[in-house]
Amino acid sequence: MNFKTAEKFISLNGEGPLAGQPAVFIRFAGCNLRCGYCDTAWAQEFDTGEDMSLEEIVRYVRESGVRNVTLTGGEPLMRDNMGELIAALLRIPCHVEIETNGSMDISDIAKMSPRPAFTLDYKLPGSSMEGAMLTSNYEYLQKDDAVKFVAGSKDDLLRAEEIIHKYKLTEKCRVYFSVVFGQLELREAAEFIISHKINGAALQLQMHKYIWDPNRRGV
Repeated sequence: MNFKTAEKFISLNGEGPLAGQPAVFIRFAGCNLRCGYCDTAWAQEFDTGEDMSLEEIVRYVRESGVRNVTLTGGEPLMRDNMGELIAALLRIPCHVEIETNGSMDISDIAKMSPRPAFTLDYKLPGSSMEGAMLTSNYEYLQKDDAVKFVAGSKDDLLRAEEIIHKYKLTEKCRVYFSVVFGQLELREAAEFIISHKINGAALQLQMHKYIWDPNRRGV
């Protein structure tokens, strides 16, 4: 079985609970959404990049010597046989995290044992993709999973707060706020979280964009 990969690289996790730790990234080509602020638009098409077999991906991860693995995109859950790949990576063993855009059903993979960790985006109104969100996924969230809100405006922040409370997300998993880079000030997001007393949520930086050029690939 082959997987169309847009890129593979070793870097630091820029976001989430493992931020600052080394990780192997496998970016899969193709995405079903078109967010206005997407910073990997070049990976949206399904024929981007190279074909890699399951065995090649596992070998790349094993030989890297790094044990945090992030499967991202594009949208990784649009790829066939993703469950088989995840199971093979977990056998190395590795900590596997799936970064998914929030529109794909996670139920089958969430029932795996052992299972990977999920970071689900919730696409806020500013992305123009909110209608694609599959909130039934929240039934499968666990404490090591995360929901991420990328806000580009005050209206986005208010909508994120509404979704957090509606689905009791801070009681189920980790919750992160990010800002659209260069569009919403970090200070505004920070002051919003404080003033609205959103307990259990954390503001995060896209660390890699501060260490390296924000437009650089492979970091």
